[in-house]
Parts: sequence; C-alpha cells; structure tokens
Amino acid sequence: MIEVQQLTKRYGPFTAVDGVSFNVAKGEILGFLGPNGAGKTTTMRILTGYMPPTEGRARVAGFDLQDSPIEAKRRIGYLPETPPLYPDMTVRDYLLFVARIKGVPPGDQAGRVQTVMERTHVADMGRRHCGKLSKGYRQRVGLAQAIIHNPDVLVLDEPTAGLDPKQIIETRQLIRSLAGDHTIVLSTHILPEVSQTCQRVVIINKGRVVAEDTPDNLTARLQGAASVYVQVDAQGGDAQAVLAGIPGVTTVAVAEQQGPLTGYEVQSEAGRDIRRSVASALVGAGFGLVELRPMRMSLEEIFLQLTTSDVPEEVARA
Repeated sequence: MIEVQQLTKRYGPFTAVDGVSFNVAKGEILGFLGPNGAGKTTTMRILTGYMPPTEGRARVAGFDLQDSPIEAKRRIGYLPETPPLYPDMTVRDYLLFVARIKGVPPGDQAGRVQTVMERTHVADMGRRHCGKLSKGYRQRVGLAQAIIHNPDVLVLDEPTAGLDPKQIIETRQLIRSLAGDHTIVLSTHILPEVSQTCQRVVIINKGRVVAEDTPDNLTARLQGAASVYVQVDAQGGDAQAVLAGIPGVTTVAVAEQQGPLTGYEVQSEAGRDIRRSVASALVGAGFGLVELRPMRMSLEEIFLQLTTSDVPEEVARA
C-alpha cells in the first residue's frame, strides 16, 4: 500500500532524510519513531505530498506521488502534529467544509460528518467553535478530518498529543479499529503507544533507517541471549548452582534478595527456551519456585540503543 524507495531530502548542504526505504502492507499499522531532528516529519511530509523529495520515490495506493500527486493525495488522510483547524468555524461546519474539499459526495456529507464525530467522540462539541476547544478536543477533531473521506492510507503525527488518559485509550482503540480497512503510519514519541498499537516499527536516526521489524523481533535480535527471571525460596540451599547446571544456561546472577526469597537473572544460549528445564530442576531439587518469567528489553531500551550507538545492519534490519 505504501512503498518508499531511497527517499532523500536535502536543504542546501544539510541532508534531513538520507536514503530512507520501507514498505507498509495493506491494513497494517506502522510505528515511525526517531529522536527530534531525525527526519520523521520531513519523511511524513514527503509521503503526504506536502513537499517533494530531492531523490527517491514514494508510492501510495499504487500512485506515484511525483507522477500522480492528486490521485495519491485523494487516498491519504493526514493529521499533522498541529491539527489544521479554523478557529472561527464550528466543529460541524469545519468537518462539512473538509468533506466538500475532500470530494465526499454531497448527499453523503452530513451523514459522514456525523459518523466521524461519533467515532472520534466529538459529537457533543458539534456547535462549539474550533478556537474554543481544549487541546484534546482539537486533536480529536483533527483525527476526524483525517478520516472523513475514508482514505486508504492514514498518516498520523502524534495523534494522542494533549489527550487525557481516558481519551488516549479511546484514540488507541479507534486507531486499532481502523487497521484492516486503512493502512496507517503513526509517528509518536510515546513509546508504549507503539507496542500497544503498531504491528511493525521503523526507527529513524540522523535521517537514516536504523531498524525495521516487529517490536518482539527487535528485542530478540538486540538482546541476543534469552533471559529469564527466577524467584526461588531457597531455604538455605544453593539454587544458583542448580540453575548453573541446567543445559543451555550460560550465566546466572543474583538480581535481588527479599528475605528468604532470592531472584536470579538466568541467561541461556540464543534461541533456546529453558523455562521448562528451570522449573523441573528447581522443583526436583526441593526448592520453592515463586516466579518464572522471560526478561525482555523494553521498547525504550531498544530505542535508546538504536539511536545512541551504531548498530550493525544485520542486527537492526530483518
């Protein structure tokens, strides 16, 4: 649905985007991450036809943004970081205006406006002027205008910025409900939002793509060895020695001590699941197994590792 090939954008001697390439399948939600100044906004502006690239190509719903810009833009809904609202228009009038300029048939405009107002939970603000809305409501009206013409592709820049926790949950649910019928590119600085909303992640740093995969696969590749956390009621025995003797275990380290309970971080060979062996060995040795769970890098740790150090291409990309 979206094909990006070697996109490059230069401003004089400065290269904001440097050879960015990625694809987004139909119905997929892609998280687009990067630190400030990494080139995210520039890439999204190119994808929406707001500006041309210096080099490279981008296709949306089968249409090249340089050869067929109007056809491509008709299939895109865009929510920029600052929603494009007219402060002197009411919410309903604004959405009717957007429906007209985006080509919604005249007979469908009123019904479509009501539908998107209900989906984005702004129906109770229909008669209020956009200039008098809170930031959270402005964001939701911005999302309503992005989906009003039922586009094939949605490009959302910080869609939950300024929302309260309840609104954030509702917006995430809405975005997930749009997947399948719409292909979504979601840019955000809220990293937990990516793991809760997106099926795949592209991380960009200094204008280049440094990782592209699912969050789980990124964790597995960057973490290398598999790790589990084990909490044991050792009753004076040497549980660490038992753990170290399990086939496939490479290291055992004490993570914490809570009275009679001891927590261990156990690392094993990459790709080897030792959980059953750990449980069997500890119980067989007479120890009380209190907790056993995988230890995984958080998305924050992945993001920091990828954007603060050079990562080999075979690690960062699938």
